[in-house]
Amino acid sequence: MGARTVPVIITFLILLAIFALMWWGWRNRLRRQADVAELPGVPNDVGPSALSVGGQYVTTTSAGDWLDRIAVHGLGIRTNATLEVRDAGVLLLRRGAPDIFIATAALEEITTQAGMAGKFVERDGLVVITWRLGERLVDTGFRTTEATAKKPLLQALQALVPAGAPSPETAEADTAPHTETAQTELPDADISRKNDENE
Repeated sequence: MGARTVPVIITFLILLAIFALMWWGWRNRLRRQADVAELPGVPNDVGPSALSVGGQYVTTTSAGDWLDRIAVHGLGIRTNATLEVRDAGVLLLRRGAPDIFIATAALEEITTQAGMAGKFVERDGLVVITWRLGERLVDTGFRTTEATAKKPLLQALQALVPAGAPSPETAEADTAPHTETAQTELPDADISRKNDENE
């Protein structure tokens, strides 16, 4: 056995142990999330596409806990995707993973964040859709390929949120002093940024 053989074998065993632990953790997560409802099917008539934006589906997590990735039903798979805003809701067409349809009635809130579940970008770089999957409230993250596409996407998504659901505008208005009217403006896109779809 050569002088380099032992270090190579040790390195291989360490890597094997790391991958085994990752697989074991993922399997346990799938087991813990067995009660997560199935993804709703895409209706036959979802209406025409009002807006179609290319980008990356980041992940879906428990609402408010962006480290608690939902692994079941392929929701934990990060893929390139196209997000379409339809009359009936939001349609995420994912490459290599099941499509996700979010009905308008299931929408709760539209926000922006800097990151979630291992994907961290610039401030307000991710569009986050909070919606109800069965009895569970979840957050789904999407990153546009073009920075300039983010603002119109936010506007189109916020227009879909049912009346009475919380929104960034109403939440800020509720906490603002009564002596003046709070105004919330969507974050301006940084036109100098162009995202890599495979980032």
